[in-house]
Amino acid sequence: MNDVVLSPSPLALTLKNRKSHHSQTNGSARRNAAAMPKKAALTNAKASFLTWTADDLLHVARFHWLPCIFAAGLLFFMAVEYTLFMVPSSSPPFDLGFVLTRPLHRLLSSSPHLNTLFAALNTVFVGMQTAYILWTWLIEGRPRATISALFMFTCRGILGYSTQLPLPQGFLGSGVDFPVGNVSFFLFYSGHVAGSVIASLDMRRMERWELAWTFDALNVLQAVRLLGTRGHYTIDLAVGVGAGILFDSHAGKYERSKRKAKLADDGVTTTTTKEALFM
Repeated sequence: MNDVVLSPSPLALTLKNRKSHHSQTNGSARRNAAAMPKKAALTNAKASFLTWTADDLLHVARFHWLPCIFAAGLLFFMAVEYTLFMVPSSSPPFDLGFVLTRPLHRLLSSSPHLNTLFAALNTVFVGMQTAYILWTWLIEGRPRATISALFMFTCRGILGYSTQLPLPQGFLGSGVDFPVGNVSFFLFYSGHVAGSVIASLDMRRMERWELAWTFDALNVLQAVRLLGTRGHYTIDLAVGVGAGILFDSHAGKYERSKRKAKLADDGVTTTTTKEALFM
């Protein structure tokens, strides 16, 4: 008996095509809805602050107290800034750090030998920073701290030359202070402080906690001494701390970018710091 091949009826084909078209239409609608720009959704939304409740404000005050303190600080210093008397161009800059270290300044002014001793100890500390940063690269093969220091001192040179601040009145120099020999130097910003911060951050990454805390304590003493000798303005020291943190972060991003580029070029899954640095 011959096999009979039955072809689908026109009605079955019509229903099948309509079902397929309906599925495609629904799929397209869902895709279009998913691809709707967020901008349109935000335009139709209610302003965020209109949805706030008293419980929300209490939650912010309880769990986000630090930004609340910063908000209060913003209002306070706006009031201070807009009501204080500007320092005349004929007067020396006002520096709160100089005010707080007047007793130390008088002591060092009356005792040059003590000033020289403190300067020598500070130079030793700068040598410790330099030795540690170079050690991490040359001995341990970790260049991040060295790259950070190079970034930091280059930026310091650009800014220091761009705005050359006047030497503070009452400056107490010393031939053994770094840079040794009573040579000129940039006031903004403090390389002493920034270098110590870079070294301390690296110590924390390596969990050398005692050494990091030691460097932090010596950095504080260094800052007090620089204020007492009028070797730096307060803003130089504060920006030095920020510069150390900033350029350490940039050096880390630089290292990661070089590692990713090395992996992409070689098609491998792992690479060492040395391979990324000397590729």
